[in-house]
Amino acid sequence: MADDSDTDPAVDHDSGADVGHDLEADRTTAPMSEYTTRDVGVGIAVVLVGALIAFGIPLLALGL
Repeated sequence: MADDSDTDPAVDHDSGADVGHDLEADRTTAPMSEYTTRDVGVGIAVVLVGALIAFGIPLLALGL
């Protein structure tokens, strides 16, 4: 097993946490991203289809 404890932190700067990210930029998350009315409509449609699958099909199987 390799022992990584003897690497120099000043030299070993390759970390998965900073790959592809601007460390100086402010942090943003998805809920802060802009969205359109179309995005809301698609989300509502997905919820309705999911509810139909989750509740409608079992109710039909029970014969109600």
